[in-house]
Order: sequence, then structure tokens, then C-alpha cells
Amino acid sequence: MNGSPADVVEAAFRFYRAQDREAALPLYADDFTFTSPRDDHIDRAAFFARCFPTADRMREQRMLHLTEAGPELVFAYYEYEPTAGGRYRNVEAITVRDGLIREVRVFFGGEV
Repeated sequence: MNGSPADVVEAAFRFYRAQDREAALPLYADDFTFTSPRDDHIDRAAFFARCFPTADRMREQRMLHLTEAGPELVFAYYEYEPTAGGRYRNVEAITVRDGLIREVRVFFGGEV
């Protein structure tokens, strides 16, 4: 994808919310890793099998800040409301190199 690292990340979030796996796949590097408090450096295949198909668990997800912190690092700060109720905020540190998402590290926030 052409564009800044923030553009790549914004597109990835948009495709996730729309559950458009085919559009999202080309944004992720073959050696992509995903880490969260529930996932320890899982690979691209595991991410798309386990994490990507979870958008239906949310009533809403809203990007609060999308900030380029360096030439390859983007911070995504977002708020979401699960279908089970509540409202939460997370931060993701996302590495984008050569137009591809290489790594995502999720830091869970508390209830808002």
C-alpha cells in the first residue's frame, strides 16, 4: 500500500471493523507478529484465525489518536464498546516498514 505508516494502520483498522480479510491480508508482512496480554508473539496465520474475526464482539470502535512516533512506529489509541457492555481504551504500538505491518503490540487499558 502506498502512503504513510499511519495510512496503512488506518486502513488495517478500517478493514478489521468491516471484517474484510481479503483487503487486510496484503497489509501484513509474511513475518508479522502480534502480541497482547492474551497472545504471545503469534504469527500472521494465527492472528487472522484467532484475532481478526472478533469485530462482531464490539458495538463500536472509535480511533481517538493515530500518531506516528517515528519513521516505522505508529501508536493507535482507541476506545471500544463490547457487545457485553462497558467501554474500554487500548493502545497499540504498530511497526510499519516498507508499507507492511510487521508487528503489533497491544496494551490493554481499563474501563472508561
